[in-house]
Amino acid sequence: MGNPDSMVEIRWHGRGGQGAVTSAEIMAQAAISEGKYAPASPSLGPERRGAPVQAFVRVSGQQIRVRSSITEPDVGVVLDPGLLKIVDVTSGLKSGGIVVINTTKTSKQIRDEFKLNARIATVGATKIAQEVLGVPITNTTMIGAVIKARNIVKIESLIGPLKQRFGRLGDRNIESMKRAYSETIVEELAGDQARR
Repeated sequence: MGNPDSMVEIRWHGRGGQGAVTSAEIMAQAAISEGKYAPASPSLGPERRGAPVQAFVRVSGQQIRVRSSITEPDVGVVLDPGLLKIVDVTSGLKSGGIVVINTTKTSKQIRDEFKLNARIATVGATKIAQEVLGVPITNTTMIGAVIKARNIVKIESLIGPLKQRFGRLGDRNIESMKRAYSETIVEELAGDQARR
């Protein structure tokens, strides 16, 4: 994360009912367990099932006083690739920021199709969630991809919050998250070469 006191701002893009808010809260709990500050919040406004929604989490080693929505994220997370057609997920993305996308396409294919001017990380989270969880709900799976793309918290710090939130299904959510971590392809800082 670079300077442990510097703030990282993450904006989650999903649809109502996909668990973007849950993901933000789980990541905040993991950061807090590491002694960091991490307020999480949903976007304000009506959250209809299937409608585009946002959730936000900030993580820092210093106290965070700002509570507004995140307009200039370091990380953008896309739970549903269909949102790329209707939402500018790179809006306000900071220089050096990254967009983590649930897709089976390559970062080059995504960049060419949607004209994204950002560093991209990709993972087939829907396939992983279907195989591990038995449902195509990608929110906890995508946490693993976010951690791979930007080392915000330790992956081990997410185990407690996931078990607490999902009870007997916690282990499967942890497995899905870890698999996404290992399968996420993150573009290098320079050029279009990706690393595994």
